[in-house]
Amino acid sequence: MKQVVAIVVVLAMVLSALGLALALVLGGVLGGDDPAEAPQPRSGPAPTTSPSGDATEPPDEALAPFYSQSLDWQPCESDPAHECSRLEVPLDYSEPDGETIEVAVLRVPAADPDARIGSLVVNPGGPGAPGTTYAAAGDRVFRQPLLNRYDVVGFDPRGTGGSAPVDCLSDEELTEFLAGDPAPDEPAEVDALVADLEAFFEGCVERSGDLAAHVSTVEAARDMDVLRAALGETGLTYLGASYGTKLGATYAELFPERADRLVLDGAVDVGLSSRELNLGQAAGFERALRAYVADCVDAGDCFLGSTVQEGLDRIEQFLADVDEEPIEGPGGRELSVGTAFYGLITPLYVSDYWFLLSQGLESAFEGDPTTLLLLADTYASRTPGGEYTDNSAEAIYAINCLDDPSSTPVSEIPAQVPDFLEASPTLGEVFAWSLVGCRGLEVEPDESTRLDDIDAAGAAPILVVGTTRDPATPYEWAEALADQLEPGVLLTRDGDGHTAYNSGNDCIDEAIEAFLLEGTVPADGTTC
Repeated sequence: MKQVVAIVVVLAMVLSALGLALALVLGGVLGGDDPAEAPQPRSGPAPTTSPSGDATEPPDEALAPFYSQSLDWQPCESDPAHECSRLEVPLDYSEPDGETIEVAVLRVPAADPDARIGSLVVNPGGPGAPGTTYAAAGDRVFRQPLLNRYDVVGFDPRGTGGSAPVDCLSDEELTEFLAGDPAPDEPAEVDALVADLEAFFEGCVERSGDLAAHVSTVEAARDMDVLRAALGETGLTYLGASYGTKLGATYAELFPERADRLVLDGAVDVGLSSRELNLGQAAGFERALRAYVADCVDAGDCFLGSTVQEGLDRIEQFLADVDEEPIEGPGGRELSVGTAFYGLITPLYVSDYWFLLSQGLESAFEGDPTTLLLLADTYASRTPGGEYTDNSAEAIYAINCLDDPSSTPVSEIPAQVPDFLEASPTLGEVFAWSLVGCRGLEVEPDESTRLDDIDAAGAAPILVVGTTRDPATPYEWAEALADQLEPGVLLTRDGDGHTAYNSGNDCIDEAIEAFLLEGTVPADGTTC
C-alpha cells in the first residue's frame, strides 16, 4: 500500500506539470507553495507606484495604476529559495476603479544569474491548475537550459489556487458531485445529474459572489499582461500547456505587440464549439485507452484479454458493473462509476504510468478499489482525508462555462450519443452527457470577455506543439490552432501522453529550448 501511495504521489506530480492541479503534489511533495491565503474581492484604490519604462505602458490610461505596480518579492514559506508575491488587478476590467483582487505569483530565480535573459511565465492548464505549483516544481517539469537562464514565473489564474479562488461546494458536497453518474441511463439518474449541476452553480454565486462572473480566460489573459508589466518585461515569454495554450493564444490576440516568444504545448483548438471539443476528447481518450490495452496485450498474458477488443470490452463491462453495483473500499467509501471513470482516465495522461491503471483495474476486478480511488482523488486534488488542496475541480466548471455557457438540453442528449460512441465506443456516453455541463449557470458572461476569432495577427512567431496520441488535447487540435494563428508554427511529437516538452524526446526539447532561448523558429511542420 505504501508503494502504491508513493507511486501515485509521483504520478500526481507529473500530471500537475501537464495541466492538472493535484492534491498529493500540493499537500505532500511540494508542501503547498501558496504565496498567501487567498483573498476575496475587495473595494479600495488601485495600487500606486512609479512607472519603470515602456514595459509599464498600459493599453488604457485608466489601467495605469495597475501597470505601474511593483512586485514585493518575499521568500516563500515552504521553500525560501522560491520567491512569492501578489499582483493587484481589477475584478472587472470595465470598471478599473471598482473592486480589486490579488493574483498569487511565484518566481524561481534563474539558476545562472549571469546568463539570465528574462522571465518565463508558465501555466499548466486545467483550467483551474495553480501556476505557482507548476513553477515551484520547475526542476521536475523544465529542463536545465531553461532553468539556468530564465526566472520561471508561475501565477494562479484568477479564481484558482491562491488568486481569489472561486468556491461552489463544501468538500463533502464536491466529493458527492464528482462521484455522480457521468452517463445516466435512468430518469432518476438524469434528474440527479441536473439537480447536482444546478446546485453547483447556485453554490458558486452564494459562496463567491461577484467573483463568479469574472473568472473568464480573457480576464486571466489581461491579468497576465499586468504581470508582464510588473515583471519589467516589454514582451511576454510564455510556456503554456493544455488549457494554458488557450490562455496563451487569447493573450496573443489581445496583446499581439507584447507577445514575444510563446510556446503552446498540447494545444487546444480555440475555434471549436463545446460539442466539437467533447467529441475530440472522446476520440483522444479512446485512442489512448486503445494504446494502453494494445501495450498490455503485446506484453503477453494480459489480464484484460488476448486482443485489444477483448480488453476494451472488459473495461466497458467493468464500468457497467460498477454502475450497477459500486465497490466498497477502505472506510466504507464506495467506488462509484463516476470515481471509476476518473480513476481510469488519470493514468492515460502519461504512458509511463499505465502500469498504475493495470494495478488499479486488476485490484478492482478482485473487489479492492483502493488504487482506483487514489487515482480519482489525484485527479481532483482530494486528499485521503477528504479535503481538497485546491479548487481545480470547481474552477474548471466556473471558467469553462463563462467562456462558453452553452448547454445541450437533457432531452437532446440521446440523439447525440451515437456520434460520441462512434468517436469512443468505450467512453463516448460520458462525453455526450458532458454537453449538459453548464446547466444551471446563474451568471451572465460579459460580452467583453468573449472573442469571436483568435488569429494573433501581428504577433511574433508562436510555436504550437502537438503529440500524435495525446488523450486530452488531440493532435488535430494542434494542427488546427497552428493554422488559425497567423504567426503559428507547428511542431509535432510522435508519441503517447499529454503534452510534449520534457517527455523524453530530445528533438522536441531542443527545438522548444532553441526557440525560447535563442529565438530560433523551427520549420513549420517539423516532426520529432
